[in-house]
Amino acid sequence: MTESKCELFTVASEETVQPKKDQDAPMGFFERYVQPCLAELLGSSLFIFVGCISVIGNVGITGSIQPALAHGLALAIVIALFGEISGGHFNPAVTVCVYLVGGMELVLLVPYILMQLFGGMIGAGLAKAISPAVEFSNASGAAFTAVSSSADVGAATVAEMVMTLFLTMSVSMGAVNGRTRCQFAPFLIGLTVTANILAGGMISGACMNPARAFGPAVVANHWTFHWVYWIGPMIGAVLTVCFIRLMLGDKKTRVVFK
Repeated sequence: MTESKCELFTVASEETVQPKKDQDAPMGFFERYVQPCLAELLGSSLFIFVGCISVIGNVGITGSIQPALAHGLALAIVIALFGEISGGHFNPAVTVCVYLVGGMELVLLVPYILMQLFGGMIGAGLAKAISPAVEFSNASGAAFTAVSSSADVGAATVAEMVMTLFLTMSVSMGAVNGRTRCQFAPFLIGLTVTANILAGGMISGACMNPARAFGPAVVANHWTFHWVYWIGPMIGAVLTVCFIRLMLGDKKTRVVFK
């Protein structure tokens, strides 16, 4: 076996190590294209369901601790569960970033984003189905309401951009870049989301994920300044790609100074 830099999850025995011929067996169409999309759909649904429920249940409670922990822990768990199947994106901004740094095939780009958006609607719909109507209404269905006027748009967009840059940097360096990736990645990414929500929740809601914004917006029909949660994260993702491709990526990823 190849020794891993991250030994916390490197637990192996003769019974658990698969024969090399099984590991090298080529994947079929289902495992290569269908299964990853299903994993993105299910993972996005579970992650966004937990995130929405945490926000709805946090109405009237001061602070962002509950949503921050719920989002971060749920994301870490679904990445750990489905990461080996789909890469564990669950976020259109992450998918765009991973594709542009060379971490996935072009043919999966649009299907991934569609599955994430459908997953967002499923998760938000399940949250509505089990929530009391009053609490759901008071929380606007867990849609993002931090931006209430045009004066807040600039700060919120920049906040979403920077926080998504931090998140996509964690994904790219922790799970994609060959020189730096390790098995701690699910927890690093989850902790990044937690830290961002604690830091920027009062400024923009700390979405960092267009699918997380889209699902509740559809279910609750709340579209006020919804575009902020697409523009900010996508700009942040593209900035991460620039850093990785030009400076921080390994020789396989960098396009200059090879």
